[in-house]
Amino acid sequence: MTAGGTPARRSVFVAEVAALVVAVVVDSVLAVRGDGARGVLGPLIATVVPYAGEAAAILAVLRRRFPRRIELLAGAVVGLSLLGTAVAEFVERAPVRPPVTEVLAVLLLAAAGCRRLPPARAAVLAIAACVTVVLAPVVRYGLDSVFPVAAAVAWGAALVLGLILRDADARHRRELERVRNEDRLQLARDLHDLVAHHVTGIVVRTRAAQALAANPAAPVQDPAELYDHIEHAAAEALTATRGLVGVLRSDEPLPSPSLALGDVVRAAAGEAPVHVAADVESLPLPPQVSVALHRVLLEALTNVRRHARPTLVRVVARSEEGFLVLEVDNDGVPPGAAAEHGHGIIGMTERMAAVGGELTAGPHGDGGWRVAARVPDDFDGLPRGI
Repeated sequence: MTAGGTPARRSVFVAEVAALVVAVVVDSVLAVRGDGARGVLGPLIATVVPYAGEAAAILAVLRRRFPRRIELLAGAVVGLSLLGTAVAEFVERAPVRPPVTEVLAVLLLAAAGCRRLPPARAAVLAIAACVTVVLAPVVRYGLDSVFPVAAAVAWGAALVLGLILRDADARHRRELERVRNEDRLQLARDLHDLVAHHVTGIVVRTRAAQALAANPAAPVQDPAELYDHIEHAAAEALTATRGLVGVLRSDEPLPSPSLALGDVVRAAAGEAPVHVAADVESLPLPPQVSVALHRVLLEALTNVRRHARPTLVRVVARSEEGFLVLEVDNDGVPPGAAAEHGHGIIGMTERMAAVGGELTAGPHGDGGWRVAARVPDDFDGLPRGI
């Protein structure tokens, strides 16, 4: 029962920035200890390209903001590093630029490429990174330095890390697909119940009308009234069928047959105590909103059973400033429970986002946990037809 991985991501980002800052400091120390600019061309180069390492660090951090531009960013960092290496090799008396920050930036982008890029492009980036991070210290400090060996080892570690993360992402996608397949199976099991509920109502009303028409002792009834009842039942069946088609299109599980908020909440809550505000008790829901709220409530209560030892579980549905709010509160949460990503929270968040809503989940009060789903109560913008 988890709520989001932002603290973990933030910690990784902070560690990454800290490592780059340390690398910049190391480069600065090495640059001060090294030879200064000599000759006529040396000061000019030191003025034109003095901050290659800092620029590479910024580009490496920007990959988080532009994950689809990893190749472009990596190419820029590799180019900067190779330019510094070429200057150190071919320009006489040029000051040697320490490569620590450049190497770290290349390794970060190489690891990200191995994680996210297609295999062929990831292999090209990995080879380019290997050449860059090994060549830079060899040319600038020579083979007798420890830097080339350290850079090669770091390249191998970055490659392994990228491949491990790539495998973890693949397993995560497979797990999500397994969950979706289970939902499809549940959809198949519930299909009969949903359709039969409405079709049976039409059949019962039609047979009742036939029985009354064939019974001379029965009071005369207005046929239009009977037709209205049948038409109403058929309209409900059509609405449910349209909702079912929407479910099939989005791989969502089915709600209870009723589309009234109170009925949907109680059907999903089971034995959990439920409080539905009077002003939303009979509120009719579009099929897709009914699906979303029904499945969110089921998943939230399942998480309570899996991850807590509750003595109190409470489900509340109410209206609040133009939103329908569905809250599930429970106690019995272990101390220090973290708010991290889980498949249940991911699925609930996606379901609410699909209907223009939002979901929050996390610690609440003293040893409690709250899942809160909010969806706008203006359904005009939602598609209702097939």
